[in-house]
Amino acid sequence: MAENVSNVTDSNFQAEVVEASKAQPVMVDFWAEWCRPCHVLAPTVAELANDYAGRLKVVKLNVDENQNAAFKFNIRGIPTLLIFKGGLVADQLVGALPKDQIEKVIQRHLG
Repeated sequence: MAENVSNVTDSNFQAEVVEASKAQPVMVDFWAEWCRPCHVLAPTVAELANDYAGRLKVVKLNVDENQNAAFKFNIRGIPTLLIFKGGLVADQLVGALPKDQIEKVIQRHLG
């Protein structure tokens, strides 16, 4: 895993994502080990974490191990990226999207 990407769980999601997003936007990558598109997206998520280090917190949540957060935020398919800002979901992206498409959404929430 990239140095600027950390794992979150059901137990620390509130603090690491919701509360943290009040200080800076947080992007959560909802994924699973068996999900091939999730593995395709992983290097892009790592690149984005490095590109936006200090301006965007990037975390990953394994939906098989942390079903409560996935259920709470109505995750129906993976990979799903949620961007939290101000303690709320500000945007959602579903699928292994290209980096430039994800960046356009991220940039709307920075600054």
